Amino acid sequence: MKKWSVVVILGCAQFVMVLDGTVMNVSIATVVEDLDSSVASMQAAITFYTLTMAAFMLLGAKLGDVWGRRRALVIGSIIYAVGSLVTALSPTMGVLFLGWSIIEGLGAVLVIPAVAALIADNYTGRARITAFATIGAVSGAAVAAGPLIGGAVTTYANWRYVFVAEVVIMAVVVLLARSIPQAAAPRAVRIDAPSVLVSALGLVLLIFGMLQSKTWGWIIPAHPPVIAGVAVAPLGVSLSAWFVVAGAALLFVFVARQRRLSATGRDPLLHVELLQLLQLRSGLGALGGQYAVTAGLFFMVPVYLQMTLGLDALQTGVRIFPLSLSLILFSILGTRLATTWSPRRIVRTGQVVLVASCVVLLSAIDPELSGLPFGIGMFCAGAALGLLASQLGNVNMSAVTEKDTSEVGGMQGVFQNLGSSLGTALIGSVLIGSLATSFAAGVAQSALPDEVRQTVSERTAGGVEILPAASIPDIAKEAGLSDADAVLLARVYADSQLASLRTAFFGLIALALFALLFSRGIPNDVLTTAGARRRAS
Repeated sequence: MKKWSVVVILGCAQFVMVLDGTVMNVSIATVVEDLDSSVASMQAAITFYTLTMAAFMLLGAKLGDVWGRRRALVIGSIIYAVGSLVTALSPTMGVLFLGWSIIEGLGAVLVIPAVAALIADNYTGRARITAFATIGAVSGAAVAAGPLIGGAVTTYANWRYVFVAEVVIMAVVVLLARSIPQAAAPRAVRIDAPSVLVSALGLVLLIFGMLQSKTWGWIIPAHPPVIAGVAVAPLGVSLSAWFVVAGAALLFVFVARQRRLSATGRDPLLHVELLQLLQLRSGLGALGGQYAVTAGLFFMVPVYLQMTLGLDALQTGVRIFPLSLSLILFSILGTRLATTWSPRRIVRTGQVVLVASCVVLLSAIDPELSGLPFGIGMFCAGAALGLLASQLGNVNMSAVTEKDTSEVGGMQGVFQNLGSSLGTALIGSVLIGSLATSFAAGVAQSALPDEVRQTVSERTAGGVEILPAASIPDIAKEAGLSDADAVLLARVYADSQLASLRTAFFGLIALALFALLFSRGIPNDVLTTAGARRRAS
């Protein structure tokens, strides 16, 4: 048991880090009411939590080298606990924003790289595969259980208790962290401030542009921001596209500076030459693809369950439970398979199963999403994600030497955020764009009066907001429609939501297929029980 105490402690920290990104999504309405705020403000808090982590993840990894990884874990856990306490006690949205989006985010950028580096420090061979598989399973379970936990606590108690529990868990992590051995000693490294600023700004612009694309549009402006009564869309192009381009340009400048620092013998924030390692590039790419598909799936299914079917947070979490269960089971199975299968074979199997499960889900879509085929599809998707989670952490860490594990831990955090943001943005854009097209076409082909069809056509020209299907009759009646026309309009809207869900699942299939491209450089060696490596046949 002592052998696995390290992964248990680090798993607790990892669970909280991942849980926090999902648990609040199902509690938005309650939090907005409690704090007398708006959904827009809550969405901004969720977005900035992601941006804070993305902006400073590389700095957090470097500080782990400077302070020592265990100390970084402790300091990050304390900061995170303080942020959770501020969030739990927040009387206004501004205080919640400070506690959750800023303080917790800054704590996470120290904890996440430290967890990965300490796992690599304390385990080798098959034990390392098992440890990273456990962390992967914990992460997946937190993603899947977040809506369930958040829904249950919000429904039967108060959303603030989630953050109180986080304070307790992180306090336990701090108390037990002294028992974690630390192989790597702190290093005297000079941190380049311009690199921190350029990388932070570049990642913020890139990820913010991706996240806002589902609202502003990718290229053609959909719902651009309005300032002083003027829609902001420079040269007729969506502001999202400008943010993404500017972010990419700054990251190019960042890479060039890192190469220049290395060439002149100074310490870079990121050793970009690490990305020349095929195994690391493949592992990080596959990791980003995994998180993109996961984020897309966890965006569109809950949206449909809550906005179309009217399920509450707890009921939504129950529908997602098959995925959570299989993810944990197959993370464990992946570690067993590693004795006879190479990481590449396991990863590719997971990716192929993920594509197949998305096809099953697409074919199984019905108005209630309650059939056995849909449950099987969710279970298979979880199985695929579990197989990936069992391998990718070890693939990335084993690509480098001990001194670079903290840095690679930071890179993993960046790719997780990039993947999650891209998946949410792409699938969100497909879902919303398809909803507008399907709704306009459905109304045009319906038996609604000509003036109603004309009005809907005009008002949906710039897109359609996702609204609860049950609210459409009341909105229609307020607009002057008869009871019969209101019911018909609601039916058309519900059908459009179902059609847009099908289109989004097709986009998810394309995303999962694209992720297959990154498995080429995954190692094709099998780790035997004796610790020796042999070539897979």
